[in-house]
Amino acid sequence: MTEQGESREKASPTRARGTRESELRASLRPLGAGERPWPLRIAVTVATAVALAVCVSVATVHDLSRHGGSLPGGLFLAGVLLALAWGMYRRRYWAVLAFEALLAFQIIVTSLALIVAETLLAAGLCALSIGLAGWLFWKLVRVMARLQGEGETDEALR
Repeated sequence: MTEQGESREKASPTRARGTRESELRASLRPLGAGERPWPLRIAVTVATAVALAVCVSVATVHDLSRHGGSLPGGLFLAGVLLALAWGMYRRRYWAVLAFEALLAFQIIVTSLALIVAETLLAAGLCALSIGLAGWLFWKLVRVMARLQGEGETDEALR
């Protein structure tokens, strides 16, 4: 085989991958006006529920420092989660990205907790948490792509 033939074979998977990625990007349609896909609605609900649970915990647990927490820390966490929920509800890319970062952190920490789980119940709850968070993370990736496409459409209109 000649050098040209070899270089074509080497470039072909890259070109095929680039073509496939362009086709996938073209198949994604930006979110419509007011459209909120169900993974986004689930993420908003989860962020709001966790923020409310943190608020209830901060209000009802006495001597938080003995449990490794503090009132300002709990209120800060609840505020961040509520801000993310509001941002995701308003379909902001940064909010979905930040929530996915929190999900990734939660998956890592729960995976480490799974290593030291002492009971089957604890191990099962860790595995369930990892599975649900991983599923939501994966579903939000497509939502982020559609949100990013929406921003590109807005820029094209300007």
